[in-house]
Amino acid sequence: MEAKSINNYKCPACGGGLNFNPASGKIVCEYCDSSYTVEQIEEIYKPAQTNVDPEGEGNSDDAPELSEDQYAPDETHWNTDELNSNWGEDSGNMREYNCPSCGANLICEATTAATSCPYCGNPTIIETQFAGSLRPDYCIPFKIKKEDAINNLKNFYKKKFLLPKTFSDQNHLEEIKGVYVPFWLFDGTSEGTVNFRTSSSTTVRHGNKETTTTRYFDCVRSGKIDFTKIPVDASEKMPDDMMDSLEPFDYNELKEFSTAYLPGYLADKYDVTVDQCSKRAHNRCSKTFVDSMEETVTGYDTCKVTGTNISIKNGKVHYALIPVYLLYTKWNDQKFLFAVNGQTGKVVGNLPISKGRSFIFFLINFLLGIGIGAAVAAIAMLIIKWFVD
Repeated sequence: MEAKSINNYKCPACGGGLNFNPASGKIVCEYCDSSYTVEQIEEIYKPAQTNVDPEGEGNSDDAPELSEDQYAPDETHWNTDELNSNWGEDSGNMREYNCPSCGANLICEATTAATSCPYCGNPTIIETQFAGSLRPDYCIPFKIKKEDAINNLKNFYKKKFLLPKTFSDQNHLEEIKGVYVPFWLFDGTSEGTVNFRTSSSTTVRHGNKETTTTRYFDCVRSGKIDFTKIPVDASEKMPDDMMDSLEPFDYNELKEFSTAYLPGYLADKYDVTVDQCSKRAHNRCSKTFVDSMEETVTGYDTCKVTGTNISIKNGKVHYALIPVYLLYTKWNDQKFLFAVNGQTGKVVGNLPISKGRSFIFFLINFLLGIGIGAAVAAIAMLIIKWFVD
């Protein structure tokens, strides 16, 4: 895809490089500290003429194909008509990197340096020609700075006695990277019926005896709920449970996508199609529908779902980028990936446990149990723990 002109997002005041500042939500010059709104930068670099390829040559349309037999005949497929791969003049300002180790495909603004893969830590990142792919419809801009993400990780490690000392010492927190993780946003409608089995109990006391009477009821709730932008992550390299744990994101802060949000950050290209994410989207819609119906069943002691009959009407699908800070590290040949919500600062990740420190922890508690003074045990723990990995 060729552009007639290349927007390199240089500072209008001094010509220095620009970076998006998540704290202020503005584009800031790294040399003269001039700041601009996204709208101002877009207006300054707005192309005078849009370069359109009438033959479609050079455009890579990666719009996912939907399986014809995945859903019941009375259901419609997700509407992907509004997804597009036309980056216009922005394509000339983009770079693409490929990780030969894990296969990650990352895109970024031309001034952003990619020195290692944020998913697997591989130091070799191969720069390739930007191939287009789908252009996101929306993004949630980074709201917290890299320094804040590092501090949140430090607090995450803090007071973890069983964490190996060498692990935290060798963790290069400065290597944390801001990555926009790809998401599909599904619109749809859930309609149906949910059956509940409920109970109410009363207790009557007669002298020294108590009699409890439990009555059971069958409750039925029917309804219809419209859903807008149900999120499902579209990156195979980003564990689903990790992304689920990072929630919630405030989708009220979704912005129309602009490459002005990319300087200083990487953006992962989706590698899980709409078709592959449909089941998760349906499950999310169905679960929310059941939970909403259950909220209307009140006045009982217990409530249990006994049956559902829910149909999902598929609507439009949008492509969005969600802000996440990623830190990959290894310890004792084990891989660890930590993630920080780039909007709220929430941290998720699994920490290793030192077998030596676990033994000491058990020993200290044993000594306390047999009467050794707490102060003596605490001092012994402080002395010993620094000599154990």
